[in-house]
Amino acid sequence: MAFAFKLFTIEQNRCAMKVGTDGVLLGAWAEGGEQILDVGTGTGVIAMMMAQRYPGAHVDAIDIDQDSAEQARENADGSPFGSRIDVYASSFQEFESSKTYDAIVSNPPFFMNSMRSENHKRNIARHADTLEFSELIERARHFLKPNGYFSVILPTETKNAVEQEAILQGFSLSRSLALRSKIGKSPFRYLLEFRLIPTFIKYESQTLLTDSGERSEWYANLTADFYL
Repeated sequence: MAFAFKLFTIEQNRCAMKVGTDGVLLGAWAEGGEQILDVGTGTGVIAMMMAQRYPGAHVDAIDIDQDSAEQARENADGSPFGSRIDVYASSFQEFESSKTYDAIVSNPPFFMNSMRSENHKRNIARHADTLEFSELIERARHFLKPNGYFSVILPTETKNAVEQEAILQGFSLSRSLALRSKIGKSPFRYLLEFRLIPTFIKYESQTLLTDSGERSEWYANLTADFYL
């Protein structure tokens, strides 16, 4: 089933991972710039959100799955931003570009040692087997401009491991946003931003839903330009 946003529609029948809250949160939260790289683009939703938020930006988007990359390309072409988005069927390890990027965003395959589905493509999209955290961070460092931003969304159980690996590879944490489903719940996701320039860290905590199940004021404001 297609997912309609205000300015574009996502077709997702050939993508292993469908449009979800994680991708929308990252696409609405991450810093951008003139050159942006979306790693593991899936449907292309984050690439298009970044293109919408940064009208002067060019976005390169990559995905290891050929079908996902082709559908992301079609989705981008059907949007107002198609001329500013290039999609490549490639792993991050094999991706080649002469560019460096102002911003790199990734909703990575972050589940480790967890239950797997019978869908092989979905396992590739969700699990860290094909892109280890160390490789993701190493390649991000290679392609990121010295003053750039590297942003990810992660489940709580992998947040510390990724943060420690990033610091070991020369990144500094600049923003950390803990996300709770409702007030009183423990964080289930973290939005993290890393930079190569040491900086003060901004810590924040937000809630997605009210007790009645509606979007919180923060979540509604963050996604106001996207959700219908």
